[in-house]
Amino acid sequence: MGERAIRGERCVLERGRAGYPERLEEVDRPPARLYVAGNPQALLPGLAVVGARKATPYGLGCARRFAGMAAERGLAIVSGGARGCDAVAHEAALAAGAPTVAFLGGGIDEPYPRQNLGLFQRIVDAGGALVSEHEWSYAPLPFTFRERNRLIAGLARATLIVEAGLPSGTFSTADAALAAGREVLVVPGAITSAASRGANRLIYQGAVPIVDDEAFADALLASFGCLRQEAAPIPETGAPPPPRGAEAALLAAIQAEPLGMEALRELALRHRRGTDAVTWLMVWLAEAQRDGLVARYPDGRYGPCVGVR
Repeated sequence: MGERAIRGERCVLERGRAGYPERLEEVDRPPARLYVAGNPQALLPGLAVVGARKATPYGLGCARRFAGMAAERGLAIVSGGARGCDAVAHEAALAAGAPTVAFLGGGIDEPYPRQNLGLFQRIVDAGGALVSEHEWSYAPLPFTFRERNRLIAGLARATLIVEAGLPSGTFSTADAALAAGREVLVVPGAITSAASRGANRLIYQGAVPIVDDEAFADALLASFGCLRQEAAPIPETGAPPPPRGAEAALLAAIQAEPLGMEALRELALRHRRGTDAVTWLMVWLAEAQRDGLVARYPDGRYGPCVGVR
């Protein structure tokens, strides 16, 4: 098999024997064996956080924010180790010192994506676990990623969908969670955002909308019995002043939906009459990005930038 890609303790958990997670007995086709690198005791009934691989800054910020909130309450964070939302959810758990579990599509000696190899090693080193239903050197294939989603949803007590388009592989995780009788929580997005069409559709179909921190705390309380934790006030020293006038108008528009330069230029002309509106707009966008108020998306639009509390 050659040199192992992931260092650390390894074990095989067999169905029907000690250490095999009871919750995975409830999924469709429970695996006969689980191949684990790291701490098998990390396979706890925590919160699954999944979302788009090509996530927007909004999606990444929400995944980090809510995974961090759950991890700070001691919940294990379960995900799939993919690029985008999965990766930042694992990172948030590591930052909070909470256990995190990544279910891989292939064998643990064939980790995918390779760019997350460092993240996978840190998960193991921090007391978390990498898990696969496939033998160590099994090559990842397209169908294995959809298959592993039932294990993510099955181990977790609730699943949070952060960002999902239509069609989306994230839907298979939501379907598996519902089939196993788990709660499905969804972060809504703008109805004009292709990245949120699937997430918004899940809410329409009855998933629990997570519209703010309080709604998320309530959902954790319902699913896990976690009490709310009041955030300590953040000192205002050095913070930029709140936007006013034209700045406030543009920020409100961008927070409602991502906007391209043409739409932003029209707004600037409307709210900055008598001035060089285009120059002012470019300066304001640069400052707003610097202050973490907005982010430039890969398609060139500007949209909300949601960070850690």
